[in-house]
Amino acid sequence: MRKLSELANLDGKRVVIRCDLNVPLDGSRITDDGRIVASVPTIKYLVDQGAKVVVISHLGRPEGAPEAKYSLEPAATRLGELLDQPVFFASDTVGSEARGAVKALDRGGVVVLENLRFNPGETAKSEDERREFASKLAEFGDIMVSDGFGVVHRKQASVYELAQLLPSYAGFLIEKELEVLERLTAKPERPYAVVLGGSKVSDKLGVIDHLLPTVDKLLVGGGMVFTFLAALGHKVGSSLLEANQIPVVQGYVARAKELGVDIVLPTDIVVASKFGADAEVAITAADAIEGSPFGAAGLGLDIGPESGANFAREIAEAKTVFWNGPMGVFEIDKFAGGTRAVAKALTEMNGFSVVGGGDSAAAVRALGFEDSQFGHISTGGGASLEYLEGKKLPGLEVLND
Repeated sequence: MRKLSELANLDGKRVVIRCDLNVPLDGSRITDDGRIVASVPTIKYLVDQGAKVVVISHLGRPEGAPEAKYSLEPAATRLGELLDQPVFFASDTVGSEARGAVKALDRGGVVVLENLRFNPGETAKSEDERREFASKLAEFGDIMVSDGFGVVHRKQASVYELAQLLPSYAGFLIEKELEVLERLTAKPERPYAVVLGGSKVSDKLGVIDHLLPTVDKLLVGGGMVFTFLAALGHKVGSSLLEANQIPVVQGYVARAKELGVDIVLPTDIVVASKFGADAEVAITAADAIEGSPFGAAGLGLDIGPESGANFAREIAEAKTVFWNGPMGVFEIDKFAGGTRAVAKALTEMNGFSVVGGGDSAAAVRALGFEDSQFGHISTGGGASLEYLEGKKLPGLEVLND
């Protein structure tokens, strides 16, 4: 893989850097700046080398046209604060303002262009449309640096075609993410535990399939646990259930037994009368959810306190832990206990802990944990999972000689 660290003489060069500034917003307020913070080391390096830096990114899922709520301006403002220097924001992507801003850049200057997905060419299914948009972006640079790990699993104009049109290199963030993922897949220190949560088991099937022969223990929580419980013959009330995946999960349970992998499921569940902060709750055994006061209407929204303690003990015994997906609806405090217990255990373990991006990264920060308390917090939930599934990621493949 071509790496920025191998590149010399950037002084005065125009560098288009594809970052992932796709941060959550509450109006114009950034609620989690983790991805912006992660982009700073590469941008700072380019600035210090005297490059003229053109930052490009997406935010949210606009439908190929400008939408004010998806503007990158708040991200540009925050980037300037983190870099401690002025960062210009261009209110279009490849239009007159972007062209003027890039032309006006001095050595060490930084401009952020508006949301790439305001242009339909960024995510077009047609390769010709993507290449046409990428060719306009390519006019802004002499070199392209790919550093948006959260999008390298997407074949999009700024990730794939642009890297073909300009001399392209992996930035420091992508280098770091790959080092961590290789550590998880090549020779992980044992015991190796993977903790999976989140809402749907179907989102994690590829990871389970690929990692089962590699891990020692698989801990399952979140909404996906109810499909596991149903696969074992238990009733789960009105909890989230993917009934069509029950046979698949039963196959994984049998395969894990053959491989000697211990699948650890919750022993108790926080069951609610409804979804909401004002719901009544009860703690019930995981194999008797309909025995709660709410009967078949009961809704499992978190693993219980006993399960949180059990998961913490399993994590404490491991030397390598990868965690992807919250244990419950952590945004509501009464359903955040399981996620908090797992996060706390990861900060205390004597080994290498990896938080696999996406909702897991948002959860640990929302619950008051610091990034430095973990071995690594990934910036790419979907990209990390696809890598762990053994898939080839187009945004990485295009950087290979």
